[in-house]
Amino acid sequence: MSNSAILSPATVYDVEKQDPSALLQSGLQSPSARDSHADDVTVVDHAEQQEPDLVEAPGEPPFDKEKANSEFLVKWDGPNDPENPKNWSELKRWYITGVAGLLVLNATFASSAPSGVIDQLTERFGLVEETQVLTIGLFVAGYCVGPLVWGPLSEQYGRKNPMLVAFFVYTCFQVAAALAPNTAALLIFRFLGGTFAASPLTTSGGIIADMWDPITRGKALAFFTLAPFAGPAVGPIVGGYIDVGGASWHWLFWTLAMFAGSCFFLILFTVPETYAPTIHTRKAIRKRKETGDDRWFSELEVQDIDLRARLESVLGRPFKVLFLEPMLMAITLYMSFVYGCIYLLFEAYPIVYTEGHNLNSGESGLTFLPLFLGGAIGVLVYLVYFNPRYAKLIPQYAPRPVPPEARLLPAFYGGPLLLISFLWFGWTSYPSLSIWAALPSGLPMGIGVILIFLALFNYIIDAYLMVAASALAASTVVRSIFGAGFPTFATQMYEKLSPRWASTLLAGITLILIPIPFILYRYGAHIRRTSKYAPTFD
Repeated sequence: MSNSAILSPATVYDVEKQDPSALLQSGLQSPSARDSHADDVTVVDHAEQQEPDLVEAPGEPPFDKEKANSEFLVKWDGPNDPENPKNWSELKRWYITGVAGLLVLNATFASSAPSGVIDQLTERFGLVEETQVLTIGLFVAGYCVGPLVWGPLSEQYGRKNPMLVAFFVYTCFQVAAALAPNTAALLIFRFLGGTFAASPLTTSGGIIADMWDPITRGKALAFFTLAPFAGPAVGPIVGGYIDVGGASWHWLFWTLAMFAGSCFFLILFTVPETYAPTIHTRKAIRKRKETGDDRWFSELEVQDIDLRARLESVLGRPFKVLFLEPMLMAITLYMSFVYGCIYLLFEAYPIVYTEGHNLNSGESGLTFLPLFLGGAIGVLVYLVYFNPRYAKLIPQYAPRPVPPEARLLPAFYGGPLLLISFLWFGWTSYPSLSIWAALPSGLPMGIGVILIFLALFNYIIDAYLMVAASALAASTVVRSIFGAGFPTFATQMYEKLSPRWASTLLAGITLILIPIPFILYRYGAHIRRTSKYAPTFD
């Protein structure tokens, strides 16, 4: 599995910045090393190697070679430096990995939880159908802004401090939502809450990359991938049973505030800084204090950050890469459609289960569990079958990298599974049929979503190696737009077309998108040879 199979452009900026050996062993540079220069050159079929300590972040000027060779430049004290996160005990690293997953679970849980108390919110604020949807959609819209803010901050100030600030403000906005006096205030607080909640979505993948070697990292990230799918599935259950238990809607947001606040203190007291450049800076400060010699310095302290170049790299280049690369546009469209469908279900499921089968809010929330269980099965299938299969290809292609097209195999199965699940859900949604006829459709849907995401994420990173950060950033923003937009028309679509034909429409769109990975598998190498951004090594 790729080092960055999470929904996080920041991960790609610096996964290999600290440990680029995984790429260098294959004769490749770090994505971050070449991303800032990709606009000026056409990538050719070979790559220069660069010393790991000289890898530059996107948008930054090259590190001064004289300073890089200075005896006063603070680095790790050998391969066994206890301050290096990769040398921490395995128990400690797995604990921090678990906390990182919990933070993502927190953020995605908050996105869907209000769906369980939507009747109370409608009664209190007089919400119409469109504003009901916005209680979820605007929170997810915050994910569009968040990655563009928290990614660069995590590179400049480390992982911990930006997340502490984000979770403190995020907690405050949950309190504000609980006390919202009117509809406008509630919706504004939801959007701002989503913007700050996006911090762990962007940063947590980087935390994992900081700690694990390339071999173990893939396993950690595979399990970690479950968190973004578990949160939306759990949210309606908690919200639903708060409603069924007779508690006020306020208590949903108080629960979210307590959960976010608990995570704030968890970060504050139990999660250490993991970002190597930030740790080096702290070591440099300590050395200056201990020795009285002001010549000690870290790389971050002497870099003259070009703000204009950084802003262009973070805000401009992702969309430039997206619009100039038809291959990336096709992949992003497929992933965004799938992501949008996940949030569309928060409107479709209540129509089928709450209205059609007369379930209460709590029981209706439980209908999302098969989706999560399917995701868990999908991760296990990937770890047990697809990842070992890919690992066997590495020695076959050494010293060159395995062609990116080898990453696409899981999507061959994921797409048809998603199509089948839509048809299954739609044509077993009759109120006259047992609820158990439709419920299991969530299993193949969860499996399909996970397999599609893991395959296409990994393909983007491998195919757009030198500009992977930009490619994933653009994909993340577009995907979040779909996630925020799909619920706005889901209710009308399912009510006017009926669940049968609405689901069939989704299956038809899926059928149109299914060939994308097959086409890329067949013609991807040729397309990459004509691309400015996608290197070819075959």
